[in-house]
Amino acid sequence: MSTLFAASPVVAGDPLRPARAFLTALCVLWTATAPAHGACTDLAAPGVDWRRCRLDGAALEGVDLSGARITDAWFQRAQLRGARLVGVDGRRARFISADLRGVIFDRSDLVGADFTNADLRGASLKQTDLRRARLFRADLRDADLTGANLEGADLLHAELAGARWIDGTSICAPDSIGRCHPLPPSGDARTTPPPSPLVRD
Repeated sequence: MSTLFAASPVVAGDPLRPARAFLTALCVLWTATAPAHGACTDLAAPGVDWRRCRLDGAALEGVDLSGARITDAWFQRAQLRGARLVGVDGRRARFISADLRGVIFDRSDLVGADFTNADLRGASLKQTDLRRARLFRADLRDADLTGANLEGADLLHAELAGARWIDGTSICAPDSIGRCHPLPPSGDARTTPPPSPLVRD
């Protein structure tokens, strides 16, 4: 924008000269202070900056996105099976109907993230901040929620059979829909009864 203003002729007594100078200075200041963002076409890698990117349906099986910044990004119906998303900033990210089987989300910030209908079977969510996250109809069977913060999270109709609960010891019984019903202390959903299948194609 500063080039545009520089190209405009400035003559003596120009009444717009102060305004032009102000706008030019403003443009320079904005350019210098504007936050840098990565391109949504950047390759999947640890620490990638995909904030506000649309990655619906992306094939990202097994990728390492540890430390990535994916705030407000869209991963609707994305294939992320077996991926590593350790310590990501994923506030308000949308994983609607995504394949997240076996994904490692440990120590991530997923406040307000949307996992509606997501497949999280066998996923690791240890020490993950899931406050106000939407887990409506999410499949969390055999997931590990040790130390996760679920304050205000929507677990309506979420499947939790076999999941390890936030206390790190309780295992959710087969009838755990929408809330965890811990097995008796001597029971373990991984051995009694047999666990739900990890893979369903």
